[in-house]
Amino acid sequence: MDDIDLVKAVASGDKRAMHAFYMRHNDAVHAFAVSRCGNTDLASDCVHDAMLDVWRSASSFAGKSSVKTWLFSIARNKLIDALRKRGKMSYVDEVPELEDTAPNPEAAAIAAAERERLHHCIEGLSGPQRSAIRLAFLEDLSYPEIAEVEVVPIGTIKTRVFHAKQALMRCLEAGLRR
Repeated sequence: MDDIDLVKAVASGDKRAMHAFYMRHNDAVHAFAVSRCGNTDLASDCVHDAMLDVWRSASSFAGKSSVKTWLFSIARNKLIDALRKRGKMSYVDEVPELEDTAPNPEAAAIAAAERERLHHCIEGLSGPQRSAIRLAFLEDLSYPEIAEVEVVPIGTIKTRVFHAKQALMRCLEAGLRR
């Protein structure tokens, strides 16, 4: 089933479809929430709140955006609500550690060093730039979809991604010269 079919099934009360939807999107929404707040417990709560909202409001999905955009918008709003309740808003990004299955130890060491350098460079980005980069390149959302999630104009997203790419290139190039 594709996402739209799953949402339709969820709207009709299909618990299996909700489980499939949750399993398909749980990790991505959690990574997004952690990137916005830096707190895995709060991110987990956000995922559960967002998925509960999907269960309750799937019938209201109008198809004006992609299911992914709709879901990330819900998660963003749930996270903002939770952060407001805590009395703070912060943007901290964590790049998920990916398990390296390379059989070559030298290649694994090089990949780990490159991943660490990229992580360091991403940490140097502003919160809005980190979020735009994560949504564009890890979640594969389009600029209009990111703009919808972030509730800003498309031009703002383009600018954030442009400046983030420039900053990442400078940082990565500086790391190579060392």
